[in-house]
Amino acid sequence: MNSDEKEDCECAPLQAETSPAEGTHREYEEPEIENPEASRMKRAAAKHLIERYYHQLTEGCGNESCSNSWCASSVGFNRMDNNAAAVKALELYKVNAKLCDTHPSKKVTASAHLESSAHSNSACSNSQLNHKVSHSVRDNFKDVNYLTEEKVYEILDICGEQEDYSPLIRVIGRVFSSAEGLVQSFRRSKPHTKEELKSLQGKDEDKDEDEKEAAACSATAMEEDSPASSSSARLGEGSSGESEVQRLSPDELSVDIDAVRRVYERLLSNEKIEAAFLNALVYLSPNVECDLTYHNVYSRDQNYLNLFVIVMENSNLHSPEYLEIALPQFCKAMSKLPLPAQAKLAGLWSHYSAEQIRRMVETFQQLITYKVISNEFNSRNLVNDDDAVVASTKCLKIVYYANVLGGDLDMEHNEDEDEEPIPESSELTLQELLGEERRNKKGPRVDPLETELGIRTNDCRKPLISFEEFVNEPLNEVLEMDKDYTFFKVETENKFSFMTCPFILNAVTKNLGLYYDNRIRMYSERRITVLYSLVQGQQLNPYLRLKVRRDHIIDDALVRLEMIAMENPADLKKQLYVEFEGEQGVDEGGVSKEFFQLVVEEIFNPDIGMFRYDEHTKMFWFNPSSYENEGQYTLIGIVLGLAIYNNCILDVHFPMVVYRKLMGKKGTFRDLAVANPVLHQSLKELMEYEGSVEEDMMITFQISHTDLFGNPLMHDLRENGDKIPVTNENRKEFVAQYAEYMLNKSVEKQFKAFRRGFHMVTNESPLKYLFRPEEIELLICGSRNLDFLALEETTEYDGGYNKDSRIIKEFWETLHSFGEEQKRFFLQFTTGTDRAPVGGLGKLKMIIAKNGPDTDRLPTSHTCFNVLLLPEYSCREKLKERLLKAITYATKGLAMLLSGPPIPPAPPGSITQ
Repeated sequence: MNSDEKEDCECAPLQAETSPAEGTHREYEEPEIENPEASRMKRAAAKHLIERYYHQLTEGCGNESCSNSWCASSVGFNRMDNNAAAVKALELYKVNAKLCDTHPSKKVTASAHLESSAHSNSACSNSQLNHKVSHSVRDNFKDVNYLTEEKVYEILDICGEQEDYSPLIRVIGRVFSSAEGLVQSFRRSKPHTKEELKSLQGKDEDKDEDEKEAAACSATAMEEDSPASSSSARLGEGSSGESEVQRLSPDELSVDIDAVRRVYERLLSNEKIEAAFLNALVYLSPNVECDLTYHNVYSRDQNYLNLFVIVMENSNLHSPEYLEIALPQFCKAMSKLPLPAQAKLAGLWSHYSAEQIRRMVETFQQLITYKVISNEFNSRNLVNDDDAVVASTKCLKIVYYANVLGGDLDMEHNEDEDEEPIPESSELTLQELLGEERRNKKGPRVDPLETELGIRTNDCRKPLISFEEFVNEPLNEVLEMDKDYTFFKVETENKFSFMTCPFILNAVTKNLGLYYDNRIRMYSERRITVLYSLVQGQQLNPYLRLKVRRDHIIDDALVRLEMIAMENPADLKKQLYVEFEGEQGVDEGGVSKEFFQLVVEEIFNPDIGMFRYDEHTKMFWFNPSSYENEGQYTLIGIVLGLAIYNNCILDVHFPMVVYRKLMGKKGTFRDLAVANPVLHQSLKELMEYEGSVEEDMMITFQISHTDLFGNPLMHDLRENGDKIPVTNENRKEFVAQYAEYMLNKSVEKQFKAFRRGFHMVTNESPLKYLFRPEEIELLICGSRNLDFLALEETTEYDGGYNKDSRIIKEFWETLHSFGEEQKRFFLQFTTGTDRAPVGGLGKLKMIIAKNGPDTDRLPTSHTCFNVLLLPEYSCREKLKERLLKAITYATKGLAMLLSGPPIPPAPPGSITQ
């Protein structure tokens, strides 16, 4: 660069970094005169005046009694955003409007140097003078546009010596309110190769010249707080940080996060400095939101994420001062991040410790809870319409996936999908004729961020912090699930559904959403059936009607369900209606419950041999040598799906690996800890053995196990496995293949049929989208945690009883005195199952009704309505004796419909209606 070029560079205003005021006022400039230096002076003076108007509109003059209607300090002034202020400043300059006295802010003070330079003979000489500022002016650190840890400590030490922290407060306000300044701050140093240093040297020289000119002319003063359009235009242009980011891996961070944490730790103890962070965040957030919404700034500089990383390290974000304004605005800005940016941010945060993830979770949860409890949300004022709650939930999703990514991941071991697709309904053609299409033919939705990251929640064996910490109970209490489900199905951009962020919902709320989905499908199938009947002229059943014989329940159910599955699988989506042959009664839920119980008891009967029962774990596992055909396993899969679909609880006992396999993951060695703990312990000891495995144990890649009848079976884990010894080197492979065989290959045929039946019912359901394997088990089996105090709180009374009645008080005292087994008998007698529904016994809504005066009759029940019919016994002892006899006989299959002494056995279903 020659001397003339250098002079032009130092004296001319920056072209690459133009403020909105400068960029728009050029068309009003007078034609350039012959003297280039005079022309430059005139442009600089015009620019300075526009900047003063701009800061007068945005910051004011500081005089509370100011009467200038175009000053932000005047009473009644209507605040405007930065873009509007820039346009207005240009208009005021054109009409030579009134200017207040210079406001001593960072911009105007810096611009004052530009005004004085217009009267000097040489701008370059003035530039040199400006570099030789006095120490008192230097203390204000007006030239600090971004921060490093060293710079912060330097300013802090000087402020400490002078016992005046206002310079540091101004620097923090300037840098932390500027997206550009924050992005450039606290950059992590990275060693360069010789070639990189050489290539960067030339760029740095040019940049130094630009910085000298900027310091001399104060031309960058306005840009630091310029509107988003100016900020976004500069981000990603010619900075040293840009070349850094090109060499960073996707999960690598260009900000020195440890330095940021040390700086926060040192500064946040000072209340005045903390207020500077708060005020800067209020100023920063709208500009960032504008950058992301309208200017696509992230695509030009991925380092833009630095500002979110830096702000989120503020450990005071969850304090009350931030919750009102600052944090909601920041969350709104953060929620505007494009999908790739969210994915990268989740990847960056996935390297954090569990404690750091928990701190961020608590920050967003605090905001959600604060907004929920400080507002009255109802069916007219939906929580879905609260921008702060919605934005913080979207931000929480990023942390959620960071928690998943940072946990114990198993990206492999995925179950293969069924080779045969589930046949389409025969009603599909009719629906097309009616102008309708079956919803979700391609299955349930998948979260876009999950797709972007290439992971699934089920890939995470153990997250950094538990999934339960992401659930917000106050939000669940005010959420109108019927409305939220509508938004979930319609998928409009204007309405947010919390079902798109299922991690924040508890199992009860998600189950309610699933209930709505199932019921709507039932009604849809019923409507289609009616239309089909009108078109075809034949009467079809709008229900899934099963008529079975008690002594042939499996055969009857299997034949009927197999026919439905082959002819029209859509009928499985209809509401279940069960009828026992030779018995009268209307199925209001209780008969279906009994049907499920009888089917489960029959199929899991060890004498049939479909499943093997482990006395140690008290659980069932598929019998690999079963003589039953695949249809039997398909039936039990259908039964499990129908139980979920019809909101029934089954008494099945599978290890968790079964539900993981249903959700698409294969069983691995670690699943053996629950499925087969004895084998797991043996293989674990093999892995930890310190001696010579080959010489001391003499085992090979051929394993033996027994069938249901005790006959030994041999299997080669590898070809010619009996000739391949297990050694210290290959024992890890042996253990993996052993687990693969026991949990996957040996039961592949049985499990595929079982899974196929399950998917026949749930293939279009949002089940996999909403629930984790642990929650699927809870849906099917209910909870074994029985809280009878919660049941007492929610029980209703009828027929003359109330909670203060003598007999009711004695009833609860008696029930609470029962043992665990007797309590389960009572629950079985009253509701048809000994498990609590999702959410616990408090969700059961049991009714105790008066059934006449004192008598020798036993209590009776309507299991379909969870109603206990209780006579008004004369004393507590008689109540206890009659109640114990009723629940014991009912458990043994005796009906108690008639009064008086015990009667002969009757069909078990006769106690239901």
